[in-house]
Amino acid sequence: MKQELEAIRERAVRELNEAKGQQVLENLRIKYLGKKGELTSILKQMGSLSAEERPKIGQLANEVRSFIEKDLVKRAAEIKEAEMQKRLEREKIDVTLPGTRRELGAKHPLSIELDTIKEIFIGMGFEIVEGPEVEYDYYNFEALNIPKDHPARDTQDTFYINDNILLRTQTSPVQVRVMEKQKPPIRIISPGRVYRSDAVDATHSPLFHQIEGLVVDKGITFADLKGTLETFVKRMYGEDSVVRFRPHHFPFTEPSAEVDVQCFNCHGEGCRLCKGEGWIEILGCGMVHPKVLSNCGIDPEVYSGFALGMGLERVVMRKYNIDDLRLFYENDVRFLKQF
Repeated sequence: MKQELEAIRERAVRELNEAKGQQVLENLRIKYLGKKGELTSILKQMGSLSAEERPKIGQLANEVRSFIEKDLVKRAAEIKEAEMQKRLEREKIDVTLPGTRRELGAKHPLSIELDTIKEIFIGMGFEIVEGPEVEYDYYNFEALNIPKDHPARDTQDTFYINDNILLRTQTSPVQVRVMEKQKPPIRIISPGRVYRSDAVDATHSPLFHQIEGLVVDKGITFADLKGTLETFVKRMYGEDSVVRFRPHHFPFTEPSAEVDVQCFNCHGEGCRLCKGEGWIEILGCGMVHPKVLSNCGIDPEVYSGFALGMGLERVVMRKYNIDDLRLFYENDVRFLKQF
């Protein structure tokens, strides 16, 4: 049995020195020290030894076990170090090489022009206000003088969540919320996403952006509205821009108007961009309806105001001569790089 223990030690030393990986070491550990390993098999035979031999063989077996365990630890450390050196060599980086060039992005054209519009109105003393995109029917329609049976609802294909909650079709509800919470003077714009159940084509999308403006104070007249919009148009499109107001009807303003800007491509002569009319419609506006003021707790006998609303996509399309609304949402890098 002594010779067998010595033989186990010699084989273990040889095989451990030849081991090339952690898994091979684990297999050798099981082979020699496991429950069914060679050393364990020898120890199970000690019951057949005499009382004089048993202590000597037991001591030798413990020495062999300890030797193999230490050699396993030593060899494991050597293999780990060798693997680390290989990895360091494999992952070596030449710090003198130029880095990989990362192409920088840029603002989306809608964001560029929205920032421009914000700056223009902030320069005129307006504040930026936002509101919820999931809105109550009351704020989206009823408070704006559009009751349940009003025909204007037929022109806005609305996404209803239930009978009382919907995706807002305009940013005008923000004006109502502001007037309920804040007493005049009020001077705000409210940009944001709006939703309508429209089929996607070159001029329509179920999701688009609107910018609403509101001013309420004592003595506000249509002349204030006209001056504000003329200032906006000139700063947006250039000092030589010409503005035209056309009578219109909106349930929440009275009187109401639509605003056209003289085509900056043909200067009123008529071209493909303005469809031969010489003018391009950019927004709707009007004096806040007295009933809307009353609904918000503001006395229309004391205060008056004006409101305006424009589609951001329409403004950007006119400015850059873009003829397809879908380009804003397709994320075609060739299109976006132009801005």
